[in-house]
Amino acid sequence: MKTIAVYLLIFVTVTACTPKTDEGTKKETEKSISGTWKLIKGTLIEKGDTVVTSYDKNISFIKIINDTHFSFLQHDLKKGKEADSIFVAGGGKYTLKDSTYTEFLEYCSAREWEGNDFHFTVRIEGDTLTQTGVEKIPGLNVDRVNIEKYVREIVRK
Repeated sequence: MKTIAVYLLIFVTVTACTPKTDEGTKKETEKSISGTWKLIKGTLIEKGDTVVTSYDKNISFIKIINDTHFSFLQHDLKKGKEADSIFVAGGGKYTLKDSTYTEFLEYCSAREWEGNDFHFTVRIEGDTLTQTGVEKIPGLNVDRVNIEKYVREIVRK
């Protein structure tokens, strides 16, 4: 009887120490993607040309993700008073399955981008979100790889 109790205790201990299942990891990823993310670096690769943009001095871009929707806001940091002033906004619903993140762009200040879906692979490591995918809109001749690196914004109370 004591032997059975010892084996039962060992079984319970080992089971409790087993790493999370894929389902647990999936739920953690889905939960951890929610929040406000600040874009720090964007890389666009199109027709063999690569353009890297650092979002630290002249442009600010944030993405806000909740349980069902995403939105993004971009503007210049000179308060629109320079010739290169810019303001871009958009959003819509999204899905996340494992590391496959798909945005369904329902609203956009560049209206011709509305109604398109964009498929990305996301990776979250600590406070960093990396999003990689192809943006393809045949009617606009857009066909490029987009790699974006974000850091989580800290909530201040």
